[in-house]
Amino acid sequence: MERADFFDQVYQVVRLIPKGRVTSYGAIANYLGAKGSSRMVGYAMNDAGKVSPQVPAHRVVNRQGLLTGKFHFGGDTMQQLLAEEGVLVENDQVVNFKNLYWDPNIELAL
Repeated sequence: MERADFFDQVYQVVRLIPKGRVTSYGAIANYLGAKGSSRMVGYAMNDAGKVSPQVPAHRVVNRQGLLTGKFHFGGDTMQQLLAEEGVLVENDQVVNFKNLYWDPNIELAL
């Protein structure tokens, strides 16, 4: 699969994450049949600010709920965007991560 096609598929999935929920890079990669490609999902999130329609990249965190992509947003922007959606973050980690976790393999199979 071409990189651009993969990125487009990642963006389509990320746009489906409901406000107030988060998912992981690995969950997206797994859903797209590219298990083990979570780093590529991260690369896609790094480029997400350049695409239209907008991609809510702030809803994608690592498998432990850590805001590993926050540096690409600048300052505390990622945390602020999540807070605006009701997601509490402490010490760069989503509080109540397991309850807020959105798994595309489950949610999109309905």
